[in-house]
Amino acid sequence: MAPPLLALRDIHLTFGGTPLLAGAELSVGTGDKVCLVGRNGSGKSTLLKIAAGAIDCDKGERFIHPNAVARYLAQDVDFTGFATTLEYVESGLRPLDDAHRARTLLGDLGLTGEEDPASLSGGEARRVALAQVLVGKPDILMLDEPTNHLDVTAIEWLEAELKSLRAALILISHDRRFLETLSKATIWLDRGITRRNEQGFGHFEEWRDKVLEEEELEAHKLDRKIAREQQWMHGGVTGRRKRNVRRVALLAEMRQSKREARKVTGVVTMAASEGSLSGKLVAEARGISKSFGDTMVVRDVSLRLMRGDRLGLVGPNGAGKTTLLKMLIGELQPDTGTVRQGANLELVQLDQRRDELKPTWTVMEAMTGGKGDKVTVNGQVRHVASYMKDFLFQPEQARSPVSVLSGGEKARLLLARVLAKQSNILVLDEPTNDLDLETLDLLQELIDDYPGTVLLVSHDRDFLDRIVTSVIASEGDGRWTEYAGGYSDMIAQRRGSELSASKAALDAAPQRGSAGPSGGNTQGKRKLSFKEKHALETLPGQIDKLQAEIARLQARLATANLFATDRVAFDAAAAALETAQAKLGACEEQWLELELLREELA
Repeated sequence: MAPPLLALRDIHLTFGGTPLLAGAELSVGTGDKVCLVGRNGSGKSTLLKIAAGAIDCDKGERFIHPNAVARYLAQDVDFTGFATTLEYVESGLRPLDDAHRARTLLGDLGLTGEEDPASLSGGEARRVALAQVLVGKPDILMLDEPTNHLDVTAIEWLEAELKSLRAALILISHDRRFLETLSKATIWLDRGITRRNEQGFGHFEEWRDKVLEEEELEAHKLDRKIAREQQWMHGGVTGRRKRNVRRVALLAEMRQSKREARKVTGVVTMAASEGSLSGKLVAEARGISKSFGDTMVVRDVSLRLMRGDRLGLVGPNGAGKTTLLKMLIGELQPDTGTVRQGANLELVQLDQRRDELKPTWTVMEAMTGGKGDKVTVNGQVRHVASYMKDFLFQPEQARSPVSVLSGGEKARLLLARVLAKQSNILVLDEPTNDLDLETLDLLQELIDDYPGTVLLVSHDRDFLDRIVTSVIASEGDGRWTEYAGGYSDMIAQRRGSELSASKAALDAAPQRGSAGPSGGNTQGKRKLSFKEKHALETLPGQIDKLQAEIARLQARLATANLFATDRVAFDAAAAALETAQAKLGACEEQWLELELLREELA
């Protein structure tokens, strides 16, 4: 058997008195494609840094083949000392490497090489860093979250590039589809030790669950053995002290083993605070457009969003996903066209930039908004320490500053803040960044159970497939198209549209010749009646008036002490509000039915 290119054996590392790695191992040979998986905080990035020689371990052995060229992509890259992106990428070349490959890679990634590294966006910085580690065609590639900040186009390019390389590959990523596509073996880091499965990530969860079941069975057997030994001891050890002192020592060892066993990391408990029911129509965009300078990012888009929809927004970085999202929720006005909001909307938003997390806050202040030590979730008042546990924060972290949290911890903290707020619309802008796979699963379950409407911007193809009911995708030049289903459905429909377009082009001439403007298929066509047309024109005005009336009544009911000082007025306002909401629902439903009929006839 050929020796490995890189091997770590019996790696130990302790941080602040807590063992992080306790005998971890890792090995790759030529052509190996290995993914390294584990919970946030389990030590994946630390183990990869040890493999790359970036940090030292307390105990253990690191071997790298003397002729092997290794390249390591960290989550955060330092461009200090480089004037251009080309200069940085060329620093990854060896004396005999092809110097032209640097410009080729940058071009493939949509860059010129003349950019100032200090002014790069997150996605551009990631692409430059990838070009630098790929440029010399290394023997070993160690990539820590390589898809962070990349759009789908760049991710698919990277997949193809990595597939074509003979290099040994060690991957850390939260992107399931990326791992499934590339990995041929899986190393699971859990409670300081590693286990290896000679199958790709697609088989990981089944294998992991089997390992944990076997562990649980062994723990149960140990418990029963301890119980038997304790029963024997209570029978009188003193009379058999010399003969049985070894058995007493064995029991002590078993108890010590049980005490020292590091339990499986807990799971995040998520539940969104539900607001009151929104109207059946959440938002309707008609012919909206938006440009910035000479760049048109949204061009003549019409879209109807209904209660309970799960809409995914997909496109390259800079295509206008966030702009379109902000117009739909009313945060940004279109240059042309209109957006009509539905009734009774309660919106909460997860911002990918995490701007609302102040670094000077403690975890407790971030959870409560700096107001005491209680948080209200789904109408229940809970102590912040209890709520923190739902998101895997320890009680002692309550007074830790936000600035010391890891990326994954900040992502969980932001989710905790968002999910505590009452809502009937969830707006999630890149929610999967820095979340481990188990937390992603739980976030998916939360969204599945959420009764309101979800708007999701994401580059995670697997997450989109699991979550959304439709996708609106950028087609370039400001054009957007809505597709039923998830990301994979969108790809299939695009291919089908291309085939249909090709067939239509071949058949176009004879079809045009056989049917004129007064052809038989237009005769006797159903049209809207006068009454239907009138309703279609007047219902939007009625809906606007009802929404204004509902807002007035809600403000009236919110008046301080109204219930105590004027119960009759309170009851009258409550009854009027209920009537107005019922009328609004009926008007919206009638308008929607007529609008659908109009579109069908058109």
